[in-house]
Amino acid sequence: MDWLDLARAALLGILQGLTEFLPVSSTGHLLIAERAMGFEDPGGAFTVMIQLGSILAVMWLYRQRIWDVVTGLPTKPEARRFALMLFLAFLPAVAIGLLAADYVKTVLYESLTVIAWALIIGGVAMLGIERFRPTPQVEDAARTPIGRAVAVGVFQTLALIPGVSRSGATIYGGLLMGLDRRAAAEFSFFLAMPTMAAAFVHDFLDVKDHITPDRTAEIAVGFLFAFLSALVVVKPFLDFVTRIGFGPFAFYRIAAGAMVLGALAMGWL
Repeated sequence: MDWLDLARAALLGILQGLTEFLPVSSTGHLLIAERAMGFEDPGGAFTVMIQLGSILAVMWLYRQRIWDVVTGLPTKPEARRFALMLFLAFLPAVAIGLLAADYVKTVLYESLTVIAWALIIGGVAMLGIERFRPTPQVEDAARTPIGRAVAVGVFQTLALIPGVSRSGATIYGGLLMGLDRRAAAEFSFFLAMPTMAAAFVHDFLDVKDHITPDRTAEIAVGFLFAFLSALVVVKPFLDFVTRIGFGPFAFYRIAAGAMVLGALAMGWL
């Protein structure tokens, strides 16, 4: 391993952290970037491990909320309701993930065409939802009605398709379920914690044998930069979508998907 390997690991870590909580598909961006860089990731070990950096970043940002919920479970009804809401919203991803994980990893992850079209279709869907979404009725993500929270969890299952975006799918679902922009984005962050933690544990068990000593430095660098970049992006993203909306991300998705299709047609990827 040389400095070039570490530099590529740092760039991929930054990309992971920046895109994980934006509605643009971190997995899609990583798979495209790894292919473009010629980055070898046997078993997907690097990708799995650096995602942990993003998970820990959002948990750090919401550490007070997490602490309040955990310590309040025995005595506070609102803490128990919050935990139940997230648990029920999390279940659809568990069920569909267990059924479809092998197909997603062995077939869909290998197709940049699927990723490109998912980016484009997701961008078009986002523009439509922004324009025709129902009048917001929920302004606090923590007070999302449980039925609506479960519906958002069902939308999250769409993110098994690489290029759809986990945060994008949950945000779309939140907007359609009557959450305002900030609440939809924040609910996506809350739901990311159990979902991404469970996905990490599941994937880690599959890839642990590929985490060899000679890859430790590469993984450590990617993890660190994923953590730092996610830490930087979450709060500004909330402020941005509250003021501007999701339109710029929709146009970005469409443009990125179109460029990938063009690059595939030219034989560049």
